[in-house]
Amino acid sequence: MTIFNELKLAKELIRFPSVTPVDAGIMKFLEKKLKKLGFKTKIIEFKEKNFKPVKNLYAKIGEKGPNFCYAGHLDVVPPGNLTDWTVNPFKPSIKKGHLIGRGANDMKSSIAAFVSAVSVFINEKSNFNGSISLLITGDEEGDAINGTKKVVDYLKKKKEKINFCLVGEPTNPNKLGEMVKIGRRGSLTGKLIISGIQGHVAYPQRAKNPSTTIVKILNEIKNINFDKGTKNFQPTNLEVTKININNSADNVIPGLAEASFNIRFNNIHSSSSIKKRLYKIFKKISKKDKSKFRIEYRVSGEAFLTKPNNTTFMIQNIIKKVTKIKPKLSTTGGTSDARFIKKIAPCLEFGLVGKTMHKVDEAVSLKDLKNLKKIYQNILQDYFK
Repeated sequence: MTIFNELKLAKELIRFPSVTPVDAGIMKFLEKKLKKLGFKTKIIEFKEKNFKPVKNLYAKIGEKGPNFCYAGHLDVVPPGNLTDWTVNPFKPSIKKGHLIGRGANDMKSSIAAFVSAVSVFINEKSNFNGSISLLITGDEEGDAINGTKKVVDYLKKKKEKINFCLVGEPTNPNKLGEMVKIGRRGSLTGKLIISGIQGHVAYPQRAKNPSTTIVKILNEIKNINFDKGTKNFQPTNLEVTKININNSADNVIPGLAEASFNIRFNNIHSSSSIKKRLYKIFKKISKKDKSKFRIEYRVSGEAFLTKPNNTTFMIQNIIKKVTKIKPKLSTTGGTSDARFIKKIAPCLEFGLVGKTMHKVDEAVSLKDLKNLKKIYQNILQDYFK
């Protein structure tokens, strides 16, 4: 029976320069590995106008329920300036007990740890009562248009049942075992455009200055006290991210002003309820200033919470047993593909320490990699008791 070593596999995956949305052959490589273990596999490529095609992989071993799914991504962010790295980001190196390379932390090593854990588990228990699946995308770090979102829709159409999903994102702030994610805040990005009337600064009565209006609006929405947080979520916050007044002359009142903002909201709100609240402010101030406004929104995900259940506590106990740390059940941080998967299955996230993700000399501790494989293996053993 084939057993994969987590470190060797992590190195092999890092060698693929799979910068979103480039596949570089990595899905086919992982597919071959999983087929050796007896998985039935399907590479699914999705396309959409104005977006580059993306390859995704769904693999499954076993026909019966329950179906335990592991989800992750093989795409990585660009390495940036190569001269800042002490190694070639796509030639994995080991230094001072750490594996260094782009994707070592986020999140090729986690995938390697799970595949290694599965290989040991099915070698020891080939007739386990249920099925194990992997949902792997190549579009988590990018637009997330042709990735997990569409795989979830595909699985729904195929009536594929997933009973529980473990997302292997790096969830721990400083030490392996500190944190399990059981939900995420929602994310709403807005682009506000205010139209006025261009004119000479010496004759303001002949113009309508959109910059004045946009400053008033931004000031008011920034000072909204959305909530004080909940038992499971931190407070909702709004941050202004861009202000653009494209005006090269100091003696001209501009005719247009733009601003962008992002709101991270908890489950007290929905994106639609926040939009309604903001609309009233935009309308009130624009009407008073006799300006016109236009708003464009992009919702990256709604807030969600997976209520802790027996599987959650089982995983929490296993992590504590291996790491000697009882992990906090948290909803902090940005968005992840769990926001799509939660539509078809309860899910939580647990992976490596995220301190070096997206950084120069991205790295994973060899000890953490070994322990993560052990945690994943124990989870499978307990889930299929």
